[in-house]
Amino acid sequence: MSWFAYQRMLPLTSSPPVIEHMHYSFLTLARQALRRNRGWQPVWRDAEPRRSYDVVIVGGGGHGLATAYYLAKQHGIRNVAVVEKGWIGSGNAGRNTTIVRSNYLLPGNEPFYEWSMKLWEGLEQELNYNAMVSQRGVLNIFHSDAQRDASARRGNAMHLAGADAEMLDTEAVRRMLPFLDFENARFPIKGGLLQRRGGTARHDAVVWGYARGASDLGVDIIQNCEVTGFVRDGNRVTGVSTTKGPILADKIGLSVAGSSSRVAALAGLKLPIESHVLQAFVSEAIKPLIPGVVTFGAGHFYISQSDKGGLVFGGDIDGYNSYAQRGNLPTVEDVCEGGMALMPAIGRLRILRSWGGLVDMSMDGSPIIDRTPLQGLYLNAGWCYGGFKATPASGWCFAHLLARDESHPVAASYRLDRFETGHLIDEKGQGAQPNLH
Repeated sequence: MSWFAYQRMLPLTSSPPVIEHMHYSFLTLARQALRRNRGWQPVWRDAEPRRSYDVVIVGGGGHGLATAYYLAKQHGIRNVAVVEKGWIGSGNAGRNTTIVRSNYLLPGNEPFYEWSMKLWEGLEQELNYNAMVSQRGVLNIFHSDAQRDASARRGNAMHLAGADAEMLDTEAVRRMLPFLDFENARFPIKGGLLQRRGGTARHDAVVWGYARGASDLGVDIIQNCEVTGFVRDGNRVTGVSTTKGPILADKIGLSVAGSSSRVAALAGLKLPIESHVLQAFVSEAIKPLIPGVVTFGAGHFYISQSDKGGLVFGGDIDGYNSYAQRGNLPTVEDVCEGGMALMPAIGRLRILRSWGGLVDMSMDGSPIIDRTPLQGLYLNAGWCYGGFKATPASGWCFAHLLARDESHPVAASYRLDRFETGHLIDEKGQGAQPNLH
């Protein structure tokens, strides 16, 4: 189909449609129950692309949808489209372990994640949607005097940024989690750093809530629409080529997680990012056991319990570059070994299923929210392990950048050129090796 034929097929209007909003409440639930649930409306509109938009967001995950929502809500920019190659939330947004926290160390990270935590705390009221945010606490176990000192330093950094942090000794941890292996001579439990405001949220519900909020404000959510290239005018990007035809836009934001390098390459950009597989697991359901989120300090293992009773846990990335959403058995073994060292009782459970997500690992382990060298093209990538917990602040700050062409203060350090200037945010101190962060 020619460009001109495609243009004639598209609606002439560029104004966002008027949306009838259904407010969720107990009264709405009761009313629908009396009507035998025949009056529920679709949560969001499944739109078809129009000729042009002010902003096109590539990627229909949590970050992309949050960006579109905050563009419309905070900046009044409603002529926005979110294009997703599959269904919304089909990528990393639905493939993570749902942990929410702001227990970071470095000044380039902690204010950003604390702002995200504050947005999490009001998210359900903001969106009028049950995202199942549960502030049940996040406890990082430490096993040596050196780790205790590092945890104290991290807790002090959190306090300076306005976050909550509490140091627990061995007995306090024992009262909270008596089933841990406190007699392990190799990994003795010396205490833990607790953030009581941390916890979990339902990943799918977060995506659906932001999609509903954005759609209600006039944003077009276009599913099954893969970006295959970019429309260029010299050094300026003026649109995207998709499987549903070209779409023009004044500004384009990339928010595609582990596919960032591939999509950016369509515009001729090479990013300081590698894609790796991160696996997660869920066990059979058991009675309530783990009150919050617990992490193992002598290895990379973290665990929580879902509302259905299954234990949800994960560990390190697989360590090699891949675009496959599946992992390998050595990493499964390593994760299970970490779990057994922390709480041997987990060995009595069966793993029901596992899955993999594509994480975009940056060179210093911290994200990028910045303009690209191409005019009109903006980047939100490099989230490593921290993508889900950053969802609200990522959307807030990316929307700020797209609307005002300047970085939000809490994301000012997330520049693309920091790898050239040396202003790195190396939270783990591992150097320029993405698979170690």
